Amino acid sequence: MGALKPLGASPKPVAPAPIEELVAELAQACVAAAPVVVLGSGASMPHGLPGMGALASHLVASGPALPDREHSDAWNTFVSKAASADLETVLTTVRLPEALTRHIVEATWDQIAAADLRVFEAVVRDHRHLALTRLFRHLLASTHTDLDLVTTNYDRLAEYAADAGELCHSTGFGHGHLRFRHKEHPLRFTQNKKPARTVNIWKVHGSLDWFQGPTDSAPVGLPLMPARLSGYSPLIITPGIEKFQKTHDEPFRTILANADRALQRARGYVCIGYGFNDRHIQPKLIERCAVEPVPLVLLTRTMTPAAREFVLGGQCRRYLVLEQSTAGTRAYCPDYPAGAELPTPDLWTLHGFLSLVM
Repeated sequence: MGALKPLGASPKPVAPAPIEELVAELAQACVAAAPVVVLGSGASMPHGLPGMGALASHLVASGPALPDREHSDAWNTFVSKAASADLETVLTTVRLPEALTRHIVEATWDQIAAADLRVFEAVVRDHRHLALTRLFRHLLASTHTDLDLVTTNYDRLAEYAADAGELCHSTGFGHGHLRFRHKEHPLRFTQNKKPARTVNIWKVHGSLDWFQGPTDSAPVGLPLMPARLSGYSPLIITPGIEKFQKTHDEPFRTILANADRALQRARGYVCIGYGFNDRHIQPKLIERCAVEPVPLVLLTRTMTPAAREFVLGGQCRRYLVLEQSTAGTRAYCPDYPAGAELPTPDLWTLHGFLSLVM
């Protein structure tokens, strides 16, 4: 007979499993759940797309027309504040005249569109250029025929990745050279009378290839060109005071409703380069993760304060964060909330993450 334990003795704490095992387990569980993919600016910057810092420098140097004292004073205020604060903060505190707001939108389009076209050329030359293509094909390799992706980015990396993987994609607009909005969302594609594998891409802040034409004309999707077509304004929502007002207009209202629906019913989330700083995306995501143990993976170079607060602050019940560190990759999960080092240098990138699940 073994020795009797004293009454009231506390059981010895159970040591967590090795971090390597937990990382592999959580990664596999999230991908197996057919997750919604969430892309932030950190997903595009490795491919040469400008971040907020580069965009701010471009805008400051863009030299808009300043027809009067009102425009001159407003622009000078913007330039002076942009030297010491992040772009989004500046644009949400400085009220610009309509002409300068339009200039911000057009100058933003000019810089990002040029970089986007360079990515397109790289994808044309090498269909495996984007790791997103491998992710899409892996997630749609089973019985699932559609995948939801939500992004605040204007670029078309997600569309290029779907095309390179020989997958259909839907953005709320039709297909062809002149693309108009569809009343049914998302579009349903068939192949040999069976549902075709489709990536539904919900771009809540607009897209480089969406434009508003002359007065009273409907929004239209056009092929991306080296320069903007005269008389057509880019349909992108840049940071600023009017940002939330514009989301009540079409096509943003419908796109946002579909993004909310996808996030609300998701069984998992793979977030790539997303900082959890956008009020258009995270309410449904945060609510879902707080109520149910929905697995969430975050791949990031550096966690933003907002991401750290949400994921590590107790609002997310089942998570895996892979972040770049000097030693390689730092992994965070419920059993290792302070993080643990992994020697694999690029595990925090999508390319490295895919080595865990494929």
